[in-house]
Amino acid sequence: MTETRLSFKEMCARFDVTPRTLRYYEYIELLAPEREGRARFYGPREVARMKLILRGRRFGFSLEEIRQWLLIYGKKGERPQLEAWLQLADRQLVELDRQRAELDMTIADLRALRETAVQELAKLP
Repeated sequence: MTETRLSFKEMCARFDVTPRTLRYYEYIELLAPEREGRARFYGPREVARMKLILRGRRFGFSLEEIRQWLLIYGKKGERPQLEAWLQLADRQLVELDRQRAELDMTIADLRALRETAVQELAKLP
């Protein structure tokens, strides 16, 4: 791999994404690689954007939310982008806390049901 630019294949390997995913991110304007003929090359800007995209997906943000957030920097600068990020993060933290509470209840229910099954099994000859 070159230090300044990654080929399409290198970008897929580095971020463990499929070619289809990378092409889709380009299609929805999350990434804008340099083109030389049919070849695509990804510079430091695109590598940084890909890190942000994957981190955003891990946190549960939609691709459209990520796209809009990335657009803010280019149009309005860093301060509005950080303010938007805080709003997104606060909203997502509330949602993740809700999901965790739901998951905790589900785990407790499953454990109780499992324990009931163990007790019933112990009663059988």
